[in-house]
Amino acid sequence: MKALILVGGFGTRLRPLTLSVPKPLVEFANKPMILHQIEALKAIGVSEVVLAINYQPEVMMTFLKEFETKVGIKITCSQETEPLGTAGPLALARDKLIDDSGEPFFVLNSDVISEYPFKQMIEFHKSHGGEASIMVTKVDEPSKYGVVVMEESTGKVQKFVEKPKLFVGNKINAGIYLLNPSVLDRIELRPTSIEKEVFPNIAAENKLFAMVLPGFWMDIGQPRDYITGLRLYLDSLRKNSSSKLARGSNVVGNVLVDETAKIGEGCLIGPDVAIGPGCVVESGVRLSRCTVMRGVRIKKHACISGSIIGWHSTVGQWARVENMTILGEDVHVSDEIYSNGGVVLPHKEIKSSILKPEIVM
Repeated sequence: MKALILVGGFGTRLRPLTLSVPKPLVEFANKPMILHQIEALKAIGVSEVVLAINYQPEVMMTFLKEFETKVGIKITCSQETEPLGTAGPLALARDKLIDDSGEPFFVLNSDVISEYPFKQMIEFHKSHGGEASIMVTKVDEPSKYGVVVMEESTGKVQKFVEKPKLFVGNKINAGIYLLNPSVLDRIELRPTSIEKEVFPNIAAENKLFAMVLPGFWMDIGQPRDYITGLRLYLDSLRKNSSSKLARGSNVVGNVLVDETAKIGEGCLIGPDVAIGPGCVVESGVRLSRCTVMRGVRIKKHACISGSIIGWHSTVGQWARVENMTILGEDVHVSDEIYSNGGVVLPHKEIKSSILKPEIVM
């Protein structure tokens, strides 16, 4: 089987992290976002992954070549010269996706994190005999999304309603699809939307079916959702493979610590924290609801919550970093500084406090 991952654009919503690496390579729970997907695809027998990309393909491919051999899966790029939306890239990659087998192929949005129940999806797709299957997930506030209206018993999709004013349902497109090759005949090579143009046409012919995603789901393409996604992911890890989580008297709730990180005396870590490789957390530090990326040093008695600390940054002694502060790569926060929602571009030194959310150039 094959799969296409829609990598797409510039990752502007996750700046300043995406100023250093393309968004799919930004770590989530100590692993580049896209690897979560590729590993799950490999586990159910996908042999080739095509990345639809229009930004920094060299950087992506250099990284993925090394990964290709480690995981044993073929990874290729299909590069857009202009943004083609969510359906155009399928037409562009047509020759890479079609082979003699006639098997369906997966399509994924690269920002989506879940338990990836691909195996159940294949069974669902075979059982209904339609042309396309999509995953849907239940949300509390459907008015912010495009809602999928479907028959509960069969999963047959009746229609899509974009940001409904009146309640029509609470299931939204989760960005995970399984498509028969014939779907490619419906897509022209131009900027076009799979959600707004292609799927409604298939639904009108009663050939589109939706499966409700079991477990958690999050689009982690922006900082607040990234932090929420980490909580959901670690919860799921606790249920499915809790041995990967950190234990100890200084750990509260779900915490993921790379084996090469060093943690000092008297720290309190958690809940919902990921600490990457080579990090040094000095004594008396307090961390909660945050991600600390590779090579970061957090000095004594600093306190970090609800924030993302980018690669090789330093947080000074007694500093307090909170409220969706995002430090880009190689940012240095001086001792006793307070950051309330600062978004700091790479290679900066912060010598005075950031009292309200702002971008520090």
